[in-house]
Amino acid sequence: MFDQYGVNVFQNIPNSEMSHMEAMLSIIRKYNLIDPVETNARGVYADPALQALYTQLVAAGRVSLLAAYQVGATIEDLDISDLNSSLAVTNNQDVRLVYDFLNKGSRNHMRSFYNNIKNWNGTYIPVYITQAEFDAIVNSAMERF
Repeated sequence: MFDQYGVNVFQNIPNSEMSHMEAMLSIIRKYNLIDPVETNARGVYADPALQALYTQLVAAGRVSLLAAYQVGATIEDLDISDLNSSLAVTNNQDVRLVYDFLNKGSRNHMRSFYNNIKNWNGTYIPVYITQAEFDAIVNSAMERF
């Protein structure tokens, strides 16, 4: 989206995501797991469902800047849901620490996208988390790391 719109949020958040990827990579290496990303190019996923979702969201975001902000919120919505589900079944403290870090980042990213959506007089209805969870996130302050 940064390539199309040149808006900083679309550059800043992916830069932040790189630190999140590094955090997960440290867990992958520590526990000798297989890295599902390896050297895939940007936007290329081995999982067909993930590839289809990526393709769908990129197409939706190309419609307008407001739509791109809404897509950003949708991605964070899904990330938060996935992280919450993973936290519910994980008792490994290393993994929980990284998931908590990632969740905090996703909540901050959600706040950023939602503020941009509001500035464009748009709306966002959560798809993956509850409305109550969403409201609690966007009505609270940015979290520090």
